[in-house]
Amino acid sequence: MGSNGRSQLLSDTRIDMPANVRSQVVAILNQTLASTLDLKTQVKQAHWNVKGMDFYQLHELFDELASELEEYIDMVAERVTALGGVAMGTARVAASQSELPEYPLDILDGKDHVTALADRYAAYAKSLRDNIDATDDLGDADTADLYTEISRGIDKRLWFLEAHLHTSIEPVSINGSGKGAAKATSKSAAKTAATGKTSAVKAKKTKAK
Repeated sequence: MGSNGRSQLLSDTRIDMPANVRSQVVAILNQTLASTLDLKTQVKQAHWNVKGMDFYQLHELFDELASELEEYIDMVAERVTALGGVAMGTARVAASQSELPEYPLDILDGKDHVTALADRYAAYAKSLRDNIDATDDLGDADTADLYTEISRGIDKRLWFLEAHLHTSIEPVSINGSGKGAAKATSKSAAKTAATGKTSAVKAKKTKAK
């Protein structure tokens, strides 16, 4: 058992996995549990305090994110107990063991909250991918699969958050048929039309003579 109890095994289980392997996996899962609990509370902090023109949209989005994280918390904690471990899920444990930075408490603007959450979702997503590899290397394909499932959901939510931070972007296709090319084509067409008009006027004057 680790000094902080994160790898404690409480009960025997008939799962065909050595105790030393289960202990290591439980430690990894409890680390994730702490970070997930922390992330959920940070999302709720944003949900409660966001202000600005996009208040309602972001208020609702942040609540959805928190509800989804609650599901992940249960999934991780239940995997710990299925392996015969102790799920370390109190607020005090989460505060002391989370890998995430503290959330800024002095922000109100919607964009600032989205930026802060996107930064934390990115860090959390990286830890999930690291743990996919770690648990797979330990021979626990089921826990690696659990991390993979959560990772897909977190990547999607990070995409949602980052979409709110994008400014107007001019699309450019590989064949040059983007907006810029359209502008160039428009200018070329206008120049051609003007040239044609000038030629027509000259021809009319010549005929008149």
